Amino acid sequence: MEQLHTLQPVIILLFVGILAIAIMRPLRMSPIVGYLLAGMLIGTHGFGWIEESKTTHLLAELGVVFLLFDIGLHFSLGHIWNARKDILGLGPVQVLLCALAIAMIIMATGLPLDFSIIIGATLALSSTAVVAQVLADNQQNNCPVAVSTIAVLIFQDICAIFLLILASSMADTNVSVGTIIGMAALKAIVSFVAAILIGRFVVGPFFSWVAKSKDDEIFTAMALLIVLATAASTGLFGLSLTLGAFLAGMIISETPYRHMVQTEVKPFRGLLLGFFFITVGMALDTEVILQQWWKIALAALALLTVKISFIYFAARILRIPSRNALQMSVLLAQGSEFAFVILAMPAIQSGMGKEYSSILIIAIAVSMALTPVLVGIERKFARRWADKDWNASKNETASEKKTDADVIIVGMGEVGKSVANALDAHEIIYRGVEVDHDCFVGACASGYTVGFGDATDLRLMDTIKMSHAKTVVVTFSDFEIASQLAPIVLERHSDLTLMVSVCNDQDKEMFNALGMFAVVEQSFPKGLDMAAAVLLEHNINNTKINKWMKRQQNKELEGYLPSQVNALETVK
Repeated sequence: MEQLHTLQPVIILLFVGILAIAIMRPLRMSPIVGYLLAGMLIGTHGFGWIEESKTTHLLAELGVVFLLFDIGLHFSLGHIWNARKDILGLGPVQVLLCALAIAMIIMATGLPLDFSIIIGATLALSSTAVVAQVLADNQQNNCPVAVSTIAVLIFQDICAIFLLILASSMADTNVSVGTIIGMAALKAIVSFVAAILIGRFVVGPFFSWVAKSKDDEIFTAMALLIVLATAASTGLFGLSLTLGAFLAGMIISETPYRHMVQTEVKPFRGLLLGFFFITVGMALDTEVILQQWWKIALAALALLTVKISFIYFAARILRIPSRNALQMSVLLAQGSEFAFVILAMPAIQSGMGKEYSSILIIAIAVSMALTPVLVGIERKFARRWADKDWNASKNETASEKKTDADVIIVGMGEVGKSVANALDAHEIIYRGVEVDHDCFVGACASGYTVGFGDATDLRLMDTIKMSHAKTVVVTFSDFEIASQLAPIVLERHSDLTLMVSVCNDQDKEMFNALGMFAVVEQSFPKGLDMAAAVLLEHNINNTKINKWMKRQQNKELEGYLPSQVNALETVK
């Protein structure tokens, strides 16, 4: 009977977790909202099907541990360096402005300064899980807006680690806030340095030795061992288990086996994280929610309004185009899953009260639920905005199309976007031209630099003539048009490299005979071969190109099951 009593909560958590996902997916809402609602229904404040116990606490703790581990897997020095402008620019400015604004509002409600600062900084963070899902649903994983947004989320994740250490230190009321912040920063820095060194000189070589066995199950077991052992080690040294999990992810991220480990561990993370959110919902008092619903609605509205306003302002300060700034502000407006962790800490709850904590937690859940709706509204607005740009571009004369672009991309479909992503990543200025209305609007709405241009119109050459373009990339292969226009273009601009994307070696020979540089597309995702060729043409070395291509492939493969990944890699 004792074993049954221990197993019962796990069965109930699994059952309601499955229902939450099944109900939320068709509604295009985050499963996190479903988990919280499910927890409210089955907890002591609902139907009382399950009570808090050592089992539920352990499962919840492991959920947060694996969340931090997954974030650590995406955290590497190389990634930070490549996205340094957004991570070290927009990220800090956004967090600082939002944290100060929210902290001032919270102080006005009567909470002390130290709690206001911690809660303000916590609410300044955004939900990695929600944003990643919205970007995937809209097929925007690699567009400029997504790249900058993900960079900001990486900085926020770093801040979240620091806040977890800081919040756990608040239990000691005899220590000043300055000392707590200083010690938290010192612990974090020492831990990060130790993780980088261990990853480079211990775990990396060990994984290389394990790889010789060619057994995928060993990687899963090794990943679980590292995350749990590192979490336990930081616990022994007086730090949080979650910091240890993050460091474990960092350690593996510095090895070539990050993607394989992430694929193997992903099911554990999703399952255990669902358990965590359900247990958070179990702690919420439904009576407080019913009585204070207007405060919850006001808090959610205030959170969304403040964050949209200040994130937009931060982006515009750093000269990010207004269309991109608006999209990013809406994407990042919701609260973070880390807020559930921090607001559920005993030290924080005792300082702000359970009622206040419940109001904020539900308000954050509401902001998460509203994010897909707000993004949908914003995308409609962005497409209308782009539609006006398309009409304006069609009516421009050639003299009005002057550009400083080094590369002109003709056609902003899948290949064109891949080339643009590569050029953006290596700080090479480009301009896309597109004649198809839907492609033009879609590219503009995703943050690409694009104007109207018809490849069959020789007036397009006036755009090239008045630019600094060294390369024109044609992303579609129409031999009839190319045979008519390529000789004229190359005669007028003998120093211009005219590149074209083709499907096979036969087409390559035909286009090469016209004096064009034809590139056969063979890699996954489509457009990588052309992107690599353009980068090579602009003196980017092979090492950098290969690293960029690998990152793009990993992004695409993250949404696939292991068997699908193997199939795609076989095709490659």
